[in-house]
Amino acid sequence: MATPTLTPVSQTSAVILPSASTPAEAAAAAFPFEIYTDDQYFLTGAADQVAYTYAKLGGDVLDIELTKEQVFSAYQEAVLEYSYILNVHQVKNSIGDLLGAKTGSFDEEGQLQDTTDLEDVALKFPKFKFEYARRVAHGYATEAGFGGVTPIYSASFNTTASVQDYDLQDIISNSSDFTGVVGDKRVNISKVYYKTPSAMWRFYGYYGGLNTVGDLASYGQYSDDSTFQLIPVWQNKAQAMAFEDAIYTRNSHYSYEIKDNKLRIFPETVSSGPIKMWVEFFVDTDTPWKEDTDVDNGVNGINNMNTVPFENIPYQSINSIGKQWIRRFALALAKEILGNIRSKIATIPIPGAQTTLNGAALLSQATTEQKELREELKKTLDELTYAKVAEGDGVLTKAINEIQQKIPMTVYVG
Repeated sequence: MATPTLTPVSQTSAVILPSASTPAEAAAAAFPFEIYTDDQYFLTGAADQVAYTYAKLGGDVLDIELTKEQVFSAYQEAVLEYSYILNVHQVKNSIGDLLGAKTGSFDEEGQLQDTTDLEDVALKFPKFKFEYARRVAHGYATEAGFGGVTPIYSASFNTTASVQDYDLQDIISNSSDFTGVVGDKRVNISKVYYKTPSAMWRFYGYYGGLNTVGDLASYGQYSDDSTFQLIPVWQNKAQAMAFEDAIYTRNSHYSYEIKDNKLRIFPETVSSGPIKMWVEFFVDTDTPWKEDTDVDNGVNGINNMNTVPFENIPYQSINSIGKQWIRRFALALAKEILGNIRSKIATIPIPGAQTTLNGAALLSQATTEQKELREELKKTLDELTYAKVAEGDGVLTKAINEIQQKIPMTVYVG
């Protein structure tokens, strides 16, 4: 039987990676995503990656079954992966200060639609505002009766002789002073009193006593205005609060308890008892996600990583360190593509024998290299967080101080 004649006759693979490419070819190629494709520097980098991949995979010795378009795609994916890892790092670095700030909307490529006041924020050094700590502090302040961002109201009502129980929710809800404020919302009582504070003049003395106070040996009805000690204002305030509390406790014959906004006064009031009671309260908001009508407190702003307005990092903002990481990662991606291609046909029959392709080995190498590159970059970034930088500055400052302590001081001779 005669040997068949194949038509057409071919002695080379139909797909061979060329030894080089040009930016024009990269510009004409179809990328998976239209990201960076209008950047001439990116197109040049993608074209150069073809020559880099050809040389690293031994294209001058054995054909590489890749197209230049596949290398272009791998290069783009490497840039996007680098951008992703850096953006996640920056979110971890500064999310506590970004919470509540302006967010935006994104297209299918992750690019901002409205860049007003948000342009390239991933590349900027944020102001440290401790937004989360402040938000928690506001909640504590409200519960403590100091306000925070929640309005605290004051109301009063007249007591009735021989009546011990008063429904504060009902009294406040039905007051014309709070129409539209309370409604069917629950009021939270933060303070109840029947006598305005009158201890300050006793404590500080009739001279005013700024930065001064009695010698604290004992307190009678008046402070010792003849003996003074210089002390900070905060100590005056702390002592005044303690003294005020003592007056409330010792001078008042009445106490109270509140259960479910029901006030009960002890003992039963009489005509000589407290005639008017005052309460301070705040009102539960409709929902913790509702923005206040009178002030923007960031409810509609950034709440987690998903709403941080970080776009893909501009290609021209990636320095030489990043560019080298991208080249190495793109090469690992090219190995993965080539490994998948060669794994489709594990062996190729040849006259008298067969040849085995290295698809499995390429896939294993690609997986390992990609993992190691990601871990390398993440480890480096973790060592460069703001907290680590501050810690390093502290160590450096301490070391410098120790060196300076060992330097002999020059003795001046006149």
